[in-house]
Amino acid sequence: MSKPSLAKYRSKRDFTVTAEPAGADRAEALPKSKLLYVIQKHQASHLHYDFRLEWHDVLLSWAVPKGPSLDPSVKRFATRVEDHPVEYGDFEGVIPAGEYGGGTVMLWDQGTWAPEVPDVDAALRKGELKFTLNGKKLKGSWVLVRTRGYGRSTKESWLLIKHRDRYASSDDILEKKPRSAATNRLLAAIARDSGGDVVKAAKGDPAGARIR
Repeated sequence: MSKPSLAKYRSKRDFTVTAEPAGADRAEALPKSKLLYVIQKHQASHLHYDFRLEWHDVLLSWAVPKGPSLDPSVKRFATRVEDHPVEYGDFEGVIPAGEYGGGTVMLWDQGTWAPEVPDVDAALRKGELKFTLNGKKLKGSWVLVRTRGYGRSTKESWLLIKHRDRYASSDDILEKKPRSAATNRLLAAIARDSGGDVVKAAKGDPAGARIR
């Protein structure tokens, strides 16, 4: 597999305006024993969760509108989006209005991941990537499965599914653990602290939640 490019990611952003990282260009590194995993809760034009896995020195990224589910019977739709820089795994704050993805970003979960397949690149081409998450909120075995998609979208459509293991549950993890895994803040607090739109950000928080 050729080294992924951040050109598409960079072309959508004005880094003199947004605090998002441009990312460093690196020579291909040796495989790591621990690979970054992160989910960013993003209140933009609509609320969604950005699921990211480090691979080939970038973060492979999927937008998951309804967020992950711990219930193996629930298949969550995920749209493949442009690769992001590894540095994006530390980003929590506000993307200014008028910029691509303008809104508030929370580090909802973070940790590491490990493939359950011998060849990740081949699994991605095939459209079935099995992996283990070791996050602060999500753990255990999962799979991403490519589907035929819906409508006229040209982006790849996938399903994010929890495997049956001791971490599977019927609990609504999104409702039970709505705060940042990094700072314990809600979206509204992140917006307030970063000069963003608090009212808009609060729409992504549970009803009645208190800003600390």
